[in-house]
Amino acid sequence: MTLLGILEEFPLYMRQILYCVVILAVVFVAYKILMRFISRTSERLELAPHMVNTLRLMLRVLTVIASLYVVFTMFQIPTTIFVGGSALIGAMLGFGSSQTINNIVAGFYVLITQPFRIKDYVKIGDLEGQVEEITINYTNLYTPTFNLLKVPNTQVMNSRILNLTHEGFIKYTFTVNFSHDFPNAFIEEECISHAIEGFHIKHEAEQLRKPEAYLDTADRLGMSFLIRFFIPKGEAKSLYVLKPELLSMIMNRWNELKQQ
Repeated sequence: MTLLGILEEFPLYMRQILYCVVILAVVFVAYKILMRFISRTSERLELAPHMVNTLRLMLRVLTVIASLYVVFTMFQIPTTIFVGGSALIGAMLGFGSSQTINNIVAGFYVLITQPFRIKDYVKIGDLEGQVEEITINYTNLYTPTFNLLKVPNTQVMNSRILNLTHEGFIKYTFTVNFSHDFPNAFIEEECISHAIEGFHIKHEAEQLRKPEAYLDTADRLGMSFLIRFFIPKGEAKSLYVLKPELLSMIMNRWNELKQQ
């Protein structure tokens, strides 16, 4: 007797269960194969981790939808049950987990629009740091306090974003204020440029590019200079260590000039 003949002797519900299990197994195997394909392709094309996570999430969602479709079709379950159940689940999620749902929607927005990428140094509202990971719920920042901060993606979407990373550098600018003890040209040449030159010679290997200084504002109370700092992309820890050192060298030089 053939396998088909044996199956025909089974009750209808048993055959439905068996067919359903076989089809779901095929769906599962296809899911595993596609997951492996995504991993290999992403490594070959050097895709960003957040793009890979998005592709994997989309595949999981499609697999769940396909599995539900198989079950509903095989057992001839009315789609009204699915629609009603989905509405009920949606209402429960809406009342009980609105923040989570908003984060997921905002996460898709961040992943699709890509206002920044992994290892970019950004300012998100009042927060700043190096982007370490972008998930559906959170964007993880490595902050100047050497901590990992999880920023909800709703906050990312609703905040002003300043990306300080381009051309392979973190281009970070900070302000130094001086009184009118000396002319601005003297301060720029003998204080700031002198300190920057010494700093650059000491840390040329870590920076690759010399810091720059510009006069920003000047009024009766004093002067403000912008110090433009260049650190290789992905080296936020170097930024957090070297920036205070440069500031300290500038202020030490300033105190030396005042004591002369």
